[in-house]
Amino acid sequence: MKTAVLLHGTGGSNQDYFWFADTKQALEANDYTVWWPLLPNTNKPILQDSLSFLVGNMPELNEESVIVGHSSACPLILSLLERTKVRVSTVILVSGFYQDIDNGGQSILMLQDTYDWQKIRSNAKEIYLLNSDDDPWGCNDQQARQAAERLGAPLIVMFGQGHMGSNAFNQPYRQFPLVKKLLDAEL
Repeated sequence: MKTAVLLHGTGGSNQDYFWFADTKQALEANDYTVWWPLLPNTNKPILQDSLSFLVGNMPELNEESVIVGHSSACPLILSLLERTKVRVSTVILVSGFYQDIDNGGQSILMLQDTYDWQKIRSNAKEIYLLNSDDDPWGCNDQQARQAAERLGAPLIVMFGQGHMGSNAFNQPYRQFPLVKKLLDAEL
């Protein structure tokens, strides 16, 4: 069974979340069953709560599975890949952060102290990181460069695209052709 998992970022939802609806439709057109949950503590996510939720509710992953995440879902996906015993097909991490960012003085509770980069890499056939050069929260290409190097994964820098989905910065981002193109290459 082909399964796709879409994981929203902080403040997100499982309805009308930027480019997720369009991505879901594209995946379903390619015979994927798409799981797009509402993650716990959406306004102030906590890694352990979110990870426990995934482990307890997520459909079974397999070698055809794809996982797509935005913003704070990206470090969550790394933690999931570090713990899974299944190698998935494709992982796309959009506007992710992998080390502390300026969050208005609030602690970011989605990061692990360390990651087993080799194990994470071995649990996905393909991993892509997409970050903009001007993300207003610091989830930019410089933030993602070290993670991309440690994963041996391509970092695709999007110029002038901000957070690639943000109500606060008026980025409706209803479609994301590059995400669909990367998924099409793997479908």
